[in-house]
Amino acid sequence: MVKKPVKVLLDTNVLISALIFGGKPEQTYNLVLDNQITAITSTILLAELTETLLKKFNFESIRITQLERIIKKHFKIVYSSETFHIQKDEPDNRVLEASVEGECDYIVTGDKELLTLATFKKIKIVTANQFLEILEEV
Repeated sequence: MVKKPVKVLLDTNVLISALIFGGKPEQTYNLVLDNQITAITSTILLAELTETLLKKFNFESIRITQLERIIKKHFKIVYSSETFHIQKDEPDNRVLEASVEGECDYIVTGDKELLTLATFKKIKIVTANQFLEILEEV
């Protein structure tokens, strides 16, 4: 029996940590680049990522363009058909929407409010460290 690949939404904060700080978020991101897990994102989350990298981290536009190419190659981009208003922080709701639309198994995030949920519609919400530990057990 063929095991279906794990579908994961990497929250913007995890992607930024992967690109700037490394560590467990980078290890998780590298699993996507190595096609070991299936990554899901949305156009809204991609826009949030590029805006944050430009405004807060002064990424050059050429670097943003390269990153967008990588994401479009390695991530499945979904368009949410549902709108949620579960979290106070509206961007967190966009994460939930994309993860449901992408039929994710996990949301990997550093966001405390999302982590407090623990699960949402059978999607487990974990840190990068927890996610890597789960993969080791499988």
